[in-house]
Amino acid sequence: MKAMLLKNRFKILVITLCTFCYACNNNSYKESLTTETVDISDDFQIAESDKTVNSYKIDQSNIPLDLKIIKSATARYKVKNVKEATSKIKAIAQKNGAYISDLRFQNDLYKKENRFTIKVPQKYFDTVMDSVNIIVDFVEYENITTKDVTEEYIDIETRLKTKIEVKTRYETILRKNAKTVEDILKTEDKLRIIQEEIEAAQGRLKYLTNKVAFSTIQIDLYESVDYKETPESYTKTFWNSAKEGLFNGWYFIESFIIILINIWPLLLIGIISFFIVKKRFKK
Repeated sequence: MKAMLLKNRFKILVITLCTFCYACNNNSYKESLTTETVDISDDFQIAESDKTVNSYKIDQSNIPLDLKIIKSATARYKVKNVKEATSKIKAIAQKNGAYISDLRFQNDLYKKENRFTIKVPQKYFDTVMDSVNIIVDFVEYENITTKDVTEEYIDIETRLKTKIEVKTRYETILRKNAKTVEDILKTEDKLRIIQEEIEAAQGRLKYLTNKVAFSTIQIDLYESVDYKETPESYTKTFWNSAKEGLFNGWYFIESFIIILINIWPLLLIGIISFFIVKKRFKK
């Protein structure tokens, strides 16, 4: 009986100890798990931010820094006074280092129109367009176009560099290896062809450089005019008739003097003959 009682007490004690140990292990696991989770989340945020920064740097490095873009624009505006608006636009162009390349004025019964082209440095292209928009009354249309010639520009530069190197090699051959007249003529002919190609490439590069440096803006300004019917006939006023009479009288005097100058020999002969005849009649 006592043995059974001791055995039961021993079982209760073992179960109690196991339960207590299990609870302690769970608490320590939770604490360590919580601490590790915090550390992992912090590292993760730092890693994510570094990744974002790195990706931004990569994207920025992929953007070309020296693009060759040709900009051009055509626009048509309505203004109250064409001459005043033209003067203001000329002042804007001069302020931004631009110039007027051509100008054409047209006037009819319905409107006055002025068309001109502005060559403006590319960095001031948007500034000039915005300034013109301020002084006009109505924008009929604005068309802005861009053309990327970077690939062509780089290709021509590369080819030009290669041709210059080839020209240098041919010049070396001409100085050192060309001994006969035939060799000299062949080398010089090759040099002439290469030089023509180099000059053509340089001309194209210069053209593209100028096009990129100066953008083109073509502007049409027009002013509406009240229609006035052209009269079928005009009636001269007194002052117009008097002015015309004065001009006609002076023209007659000039013509008469010129005629006398042209026939002076005949006048001289007539005067001499008159005096001779008069003398004879007196006798």
